[in-house]
Amino acid sequence: MANTLLNAVKDLRNDSLRDLVSASAFTGEEEAATPSFQGSNYGYISGGGPAGPIENVVERFSFTSDGGGTDVGNLFEGRYNCSGQSSSTHGYTCAGQPGAKNTIDKFPFTSGFTTATDVGNLTGSRTAVAGQSSIPNGYGYNTGGGNVIEKFSFTSDGNSTSVGNTLASREYAVGQSSTTHGYASGNYPITTDIDKFPFSSDGNSTDVGDLTVGRGGNFGQSSTTHGYTAGGYSPVGNDDPIDKFSFTSDGNATDVGDLSVARQSGGSQSSTTHGYSSGGYGPVTSNVIDKFPFASDFSGTATDVGDLTQGRYLGTGQQY
Repeated sequence: MANTLLNAVKDLRNDSLRDLVSASAFTGEEEAATPSFQGSNYGYISGGGPAGPIENVVERFSFTSDGGGTDVGNLFEGRYNCSGQSSSTHGYTCAGQPGAKNTIDKFPFTSGFTTATDVGNLTGSRTAVAGQSSIPNGYGYNTGGGNVIEKFSFTSDGNSTSVGNTLASREYAVGQSSTTHGYASGNYPITTDIDKFPFSSDGNSTDVGDLTVGRGGNFGQSSTTHGYTAGGYSPVGNDDPIDKFSFTSDGNATDVGDLSVARQSGGSQSSTTHGYSSGGYGPVTSNVIDKFPFASDFSGTATDVGDLTQGRYLGTGQQY
């Protein structure tokens, strides 16, 4: 009797495990355990500042409830015109000014910190760079400040390596990240170019489309299916359009809405449901945190959901 009961329990357990594995494969829940790029908790903005923007402040704001930013720590050194990257546990801030910097700063998302850690160097000193992130592949990327594409590891601290080149030298572009590719859109001098490069293998970028309006100093966000470019400096000055382009097929962007305030050169953040644009300049230094939905082409104006602790521009964004 005991042996029969034991076998029945074993059979029941094995059936349950098979059902669990089958359900996981069907729903994609197993794959979803590895985050791609978006955050579900907080957006961060690091570096930049008010007039004469040389600040080391890192602040964060909630993705789960609308509201303002709070000061949570400092970068290793004050900088602006820097790039931002996000792993599943840490934020990174690279390159920037004054001068031209090559340092990679790292700070934790899940615990309080005083000062970020300098964990490595880029292959050269750069400014006005764009950042991309591949959590599944374990690397952060920098593009711009020239034509170099370089990457550094999320799993072990160290220097970056050069892995390819953009089609042309880029400055004041902005980065987007799909699960398979990094993107850089916009430029100064002003262009409409959208470039992409692969995460799975080292290589050069290719031109895959155009923005609706040429611009530089724009904001960049990413859903799981599309890249977004918001605001920036265009031929008309500080501008407000939000463009959207597909990750699944190469092509041009479409205009799907506007920022609440036309501006350039702030921090960009992406939650699982919304894109955020924080700070910037236009025509004064802004403290506005805007958000817009990924789920639909809203054809309206992004919502002002809170304020940073002060007006900030030429900073960069991360998300957790």
